[in-house]
Amino acid sequence: MKRLFKKRTNVFIRMLHDQAILTLDGLEALKTYMNDQNPAAAALLVSKEKEADEARRILIHELNRTFVTPFDREDVFSLSRAIDDVIDYAYSTVSEMELLKVKPTPFMQRIASLLRDAGFELLQAVDRLAEYPGVANEHAQRAKALENRVEDVYREALADLFHGAEDIKHVVRMLKSREVYRHLSNAADRGDEAANIIADIIVKTT
Repeated sequence: MKRLFKKRTNVFIRMLHDQAILTLDGLEALKTYMNDQNPAAAALLVSKEKEADEARRILIHELNRTFVTPFDREDVFSLSRAIDDVIDYAYSTVSEMELLKVKPTPFMQRIASLLRDAGFELLQAVDRLAEYPGVANEHAQRAKALENRVEDVYREALADLFHGAEDIKHVVRMLKSREVYRHLSNAADRGDEAANIIADIIVKTT
């Protein structure tokens, strides 16, 4: 029976890992897309977002029928949702760029690179959560630090964007780009939330 419970609890760690690695793959695709708007990168991100949605649906199904979880079931649910939101916002970023015909800026490229690095730290945190909580917390804190850097670049980008608007074309471009920056910022915010949830889990379980 003890072995059965151990196997059952570990399934959630594996599922969270699956979500985190799909999110990282999606963020890698976002970073690539920001370099040259390669259609293949956009298609890969769409595919990874759909896979991530399915992985979350499976996790919720398992959560609804399982009594024993490795940590609070509410935390399992919340962490899964936050990780999924990161790739959702990466997907919506590319969707907005294609819909509004926005070209990548150096600021967008920098943010995408930072998001990719934060996604890697979240994956490492999830993978070490069960056996090495102290190490997991270090990765979570690195993810949070990267989110802070995203916000710095975000503010810098907005200052540059809103500087010296001269005509209606500039204003239109400004408003379109602002929407893209907002999606990127939201992705970072959700990554920060995931890191906070991981830190909370560690406090509760150690």
